[in-house]
Order: sequence, then C-alpha cells, then structure tokens
Amino acid sequence: MTARPDHLFLEVANLEVPVLTGIYSEETHLPQPLRISVKVELHCADHYAAETPLSASKNYMDLKRAMSHLPEGVHFVLIEAVADHIIETLMAQDPRVQSVEVKIVKLAIADDNEEIGVTLFRSRA
Repeated sequence: MTARPDHLFLEVANLEVPVLTGIYSEETHLPQPLRISVKVELHCADHYAAETPLSASKNYMDLKRAMSHLPEGVHFVLIEAVADHIIETLMAQDPRVQSVEVKIVKLAIADDNEEIGVTLFRSRA
C-alpha cells in the first residue's frame, strides 16, 4: 500500500465584510454585509516540526486581506464576482496555492439563520 501525500488546508471562516454588490436599486448605493469564508489548499512540507518557519506554510493574514481588501469603489453586480476576485488574488500571490474555495453568504436577505449565497471552487489542476 502506497502512502498518500498529506494535504494542507488553511481556512478563515465567517469574516463579515461590507461590499458594494447587488442588482436591485435598493442594493446598489450602499455596501451590504457579506459573510465570507475561504479555504486554501497548499503544497505542504514533508513534515512540520516545532521549529518549522512560516515560509513552509502561508500567513493566514494573506487570506484575510484578500477577503477584506476588495477594490475600493468597485460595484460587484454578482457575489460570484467577489468570490472570483478573492480566488484570483490568492492564486496570483502564491504558486503553492493549489485550490481555493470561497463561500459567501448575503446577510441582508437572510431570515432565521438562513445561509443564502454561493460557493466557488477553483483548482490549478
């Protein structure tokens, strides 16, 4: 039996971000709150010891910045475009990123803890 390689996933979940998005007139003039979660698969080291440096992984703050520092003044008609922007940003930053999954929930239209939104997944392979 051959050993399967390890997979390393970094995650930042449930970050609330105000984003200019929407298609209806009541949505287009003010940012609306989105709950964004990101899961990134990275090439990983053969082993992680106590002294392994950060360069063997990726800083979680890179994920958080890609989620929260969207282009200022840009109106994303679809939340799919927000997810696409985040994925493109993370993949362009680091060639070790093998795949990215972005989940976005539109908080302004949810009732009773509903989660209305999209999940976009992209892989380099």
